[in-house]
Amino acid sequence: MPTVTLLSHTPDPVRTVAAAAKLCYSKSDIPTLLENLDEQKAESFVRMLLSLGHESPLEHVSFTFGIEGVSRAFLAQITRHRIASYSVQSQRYVDMSGFETVIPPQIAKNPEAAAEYADCIERCRQSYQKLAALLAPQRAEELMAEGVPEGEAIKRAQKLAGEDARFVLPNACSTRMVVSMNTRSLYNFFSHRCCSRAQWEIRAVADEMLRLVREAAPLLFSQAGPPCVRGGCPEGKMSCGRAEEMRKKYRCAPAGQEEASRG
Repeated sequence: MPTVTLLSHTPDPVRTVAAAAKLCYSKSDIPTLLENLDEQKAESFVRMLLSLGHESPLEHVSFTFGIEGVSRAFLAQITRHRIASYSVQSQRYVDMSGFETVIPPQIAKNPEAAAEYADCIERCRQSYQKLAALLAPQRAEELMAEGVPEGEAIKRAQKLAGEDARFVLPNACSTRMVVSMNTRSLYNFFSHRCCSRAQWEIRAVADEMLRLVREAAPLLFSQAGPPCVRGGCPEGKMSCGRAEEMRKKYRCAPAGQEEASRG
């Protein structure tokens, strides 16, 4: 199962957002503006911003997560969210001989499928190790021919061999990463990835990320979640048809939107 850790976030997030938004309409200098912005005023102002859908001030607050135990298939999905920063474990520089894998739940609960999966993973592991073993001496010879000392050539050759051997590694290969997103980007991320139509792995990570940021900044993320939490489902014929269930899971739509949500 994926493991998600909230590593850090912008201090005093609600006051930061409120200050950024108030600055747009204030003649005060920034120190004076902050001095007059107590916790109650900041919370009241942010509630108003959220109710109006005024999202740009949310970009001033960022959250950084550590994510482990996810697949390279997950990596391909999360990096589609481009307003974010990513640092990912490299298959180029890390020896992947003993790589771990993520197994889809539907495969895990089917004994025959699980056996086939395990066999395929083992073949990939053996192919990776064999390719690396075959390529390393060849690369070492090439480096020494270029004048690189033998000891250094052998060490560099092992890394270079891994660069090519990694091409046989499967999407199931486990990885870890550090991800940073601002609050506005997180709202977009949760809209897409908390939806029941999202793939199971990234949905599990999104749910845990949402839980963590709600603990850190409950007001800022009071309306976060799939689109049906705030209004009608945008999926049309592809809708899961479980909007009420989703609202209960992610908290009900704000007062005044219940009727619109059913539309």
